[in-house]
Amino acid sequence: MDFTMSEEQQAIAEMARGLFDDHSQDEALQRFDASGEPWLAPLWEACIETGLHSLLIPDAQGGSGLGMIELMWVLQAQGESLGPAPLWRHQLAATLLATFGDSAEAPLVEAAAAGHRLLTLGGIDAVVAQRPCLSAQAHPDGWTLAGTLAAVPYAEQAALIIVPLALPDGMRLAWLDPNSSGLALRKGVMAQGEPVCDLECDGVVIGHSQLLPETALDWLRPRAVAALAALQLGVSEAQLRHTVAYIAERRQFDQRIGSFQAVQMSMADARIDLETLRSTLWQLCYRLDAGLSCDAEAASVAWFACEAGHRIGHRAQHVHGGVGVDITYPIHRYLYWSRVLGSELGGGSAVLDALGQWLAEHDTLGWKYDLEEHSAS
Repeated sequence: MDFTMSEEQQAIAEMARGLFDDHSQDEALQRFDASGEPWLAPLWEACIETGLHSLLIPDAQGGSGLGMIELMWVLQAQGESLGPAPLWRHQLAATLLATFGDSAEAPLVEAAAAGHRLLTLGGIDAVVAQRPCLSAQAHPDGWTLAGTLAAVPYAEQAALIIVPLALPDGMRLAWLDPNSSGLALRKGVMAQGEPVCDLECDGVVIGHSQLLPETALDWLRPRAVAALAALQLGVSEAQLRHTVAYIAERRQFDQRIGSFQAVQMSMADARIDLETLRSTLWQLCYRLDAGLSCDAEAASVAWFACEAGHRIGHRAQHVHGGVGVDITYPIHRYLYWSRVLGSELGGGSAVLDALGQWLAEHDTLGWKYDLEEHSAS
């Protein structure tokens, strides 16, 4: 695995960092909180102008056709700045349609690549943790959907939503028109300000062409994990950086609290969590772009992201003391983002269960040594 960035990757990372820093200052985030808008409009417009919204979308449909490593750098920058924009779901949904959808959806993919239409994903926690979601029963024209899918981001603003379904023979992905008959959207807002809707399905009928092939789910799961983990890496890195700056100045008993051994050990543990997440995420993105299997790596990254987000977040809040719960001070934003990201990953316990199940089904001496890539020539 090569950690060296190419010149193109370096340029993308630097552009993303500058763009998010310019548009996501604390004053802008405060105005966004009070605005009720779904995203920070100047930031999303800048993402579209620079093409950051379509890095993964194939170039044949108007995107850049790049890989998860490039997207990882962009999402890490977004997480560091806490910039509210529908960046990763939009392009993963568009790339899913371009790769696995019917040719009839091609104009919508092209509109998404141009930034004219927004696409989104729902039920990612169910996809990652492999747990029940909307049920689907056979219908003469396709499938009838029933149940509720909770907290789908940007469902009200999207032209199309990709959701997981529980079919009689297992989980599959399908796309929905948010204006479908029998579909009700119950609006809400997540802790970090992201707009969501519960999708309540009562006799929603989708056509056969709206059901994506089984391979689409296998394609989406590790990429969704990588995207969420990249955001978490950025969130936690900035959170830790702000915390270290704070403890270097905050004084108790006429001493900087950063000189206290207990505080230093807490920050050292947080750094270990952060670097563990970074290295496992890099491995996952490398394997995705190299076309290698990555089921276990994706589950590991999901768990590390949940755990690192929780532990770093609470250590940061602890050493900030009362300042940490003052919402006029920005450190609380990072904890909100971490909680939402961990929830969308399915939660540490559910992800660990999925990883344990994978290990039970691949019971060999060291999970990686049974793979063809490690076989002796």
